[in-house]
Amino acid sequence: MTSAQTSAGSLIREWRTRRRMSQLDLAMEAEISQRHLSFVESGRAAPSRDMVLHLAEQLSIPLRQRNQLLLAAGFAPSFSERPLSDTTLAPAMAAVEIVLKGHEPFPALAVDRHWNLVSANAAIAPFLADVSEASLLTPPVNVLRLSLHPGGIAPRIVNLQEWRTHLLERLKHQNDASGDPVLVELERELRAYPSGLKGGRPTPVEPNAIVHPLRLAHGDQVLSFISTITVFGTPLDVTLSELAIESFFPADEQTRSVLVRLAKERSERS
Repeated sequence: MTSAQTSAGSLIREWRTRRRMSQLDLAMEAEISQRHLSFVESGRAAPSRDMVLHLAEQLSIPLRQRNQLLLAAGFAPSFSERPLSDTTLAPAMAAVEIVLKGHEPFPALAVDRHWNLVSANAAIAPFLADVSEASLLTPPVNVLRLSLHPGGIAPRIVNLQEWRTHLLERLKHQNDASGDPVLVELERELRAYPSGLKGGRPTPVEPNAIVHPLRLAHGDQVLSFISTITVFGTPLDVTLSELAIESFFPADEQTRSVLVRLAKERSERS
């Protein structure tokens, strides 16, 4: 439902339920009485603007949905939403490019809230080799679809079942946090792709593993990566709050050597 169709109280109750919190839990976190919270959720009491924002903070509601909550309560949105091309976001986008470029010769990319590619550094090229379905590379490029589609990178992912499980778990967690219908549909689509299971049995995870690696076939070699996600700290713009940078690091010396060599070859060609 949209905020125009839903009261502020029912939205608060919906988010509280999504966060698996009781009324008493939220009331204690927000330092208000359970009775008052019950009145807000039922519509018997109208929350002030400050109370809406306070409850949203306790529930870790994303900025986009905080704006919807404010509208439902009869207030103007608090957080701006500008396209990434807006000149006022130029310093932030320049910082993103510095991070991406600075991560070379290792791959890194920036994505928006729906996992559409915003930017990538030159080292991402090995990931895009031999993509048979050209439409996957037509903007907007969805990196999760590109990764798991049988016409995308999936055929070259050596540990596809493990990596697919990792990506789907990450997406499910994001859906639980945001309730974004576009991401819900994306998750449904991705789950319909081949699972990578061989013999109907999942590949056992190394018991001493500390991260989920990505193992990617590249020619006659296998490149192994670990990755991290970076977001802006305390952003006040909706679009910026939803921007994420994924950086891939070599998990072994062979991968590092290959990436350094590929970077050198790109430099010699330019």
